[in-house]
Amino acid sequence: MPALRPEIARRVIRIQAFTVLWMSAEAAVSLAAAWAAHSPSLLSFGGDSAIELLSASLVLRRFYRPSDDVQAEGRASKIAGALLFVLAAFVILASALTLLRFVDPRPSPVGIALLILAAIVMPWLARQKRRLSAVTGSAALRADAAESAVCGYLALIALFGLAVNAIWGVRWADPVAALALLPMILREGWEAMKGKSCHNEA
Repeated sequence: MPALRPEIARRVIRIQAFTVLWMSAEAAVSLAAAWAAHSPSLLSFGGDSAIELLSASLVLRRFYRPSDDVQAEGRASKIAGALLFVLAAFVILASALTLLRFVDPRPSPVGIALLILAAIVMPWLARQKRRLSAVTGSAALRADAAESAVCGYLALIALFGLAVNAIWGVRWADPVAALALLPMILREGWEAMKGKSCHNEA
């Protein structure tokens, strides 16, 4: 990564600090709402948000302390990939229990409100990070931009499941939406294990 002008480094640090704060709130609220509503799709979204929090924190650290061990980024990426596979297993289990009617998902107004906000905020964050990654030449920042974009897609899919359940009382829409999130979660996990990110050429 080339030496950066101080104002560019400050812009990256500001956007990553905002990402860390947002992802912290997003993960906490969505996981709490998932527990309250027994929602597999919110569980999927919240688990992914928690893992993306790790990624955003690492990128923030890389720009805040450029001399830190660069190998730590690769190790953390592999850990995040493994956690995504664990998350996928939980999603499958929770969705199966819901579809078999062992668990009854309830409407979640808080979850719906959060997903609407995430569907707006995450694409904006992805655009900002792509611009900054082009200026800085940072592969880590480019990968984090891709993760922000994926989070926006996940929010839309989860929102569909929750909204259908809330409006029409279609209970299976929530677990089906959760299962629809699996390909993106698994792809993120696979790319993280290999040390890169989905869409990392975006």
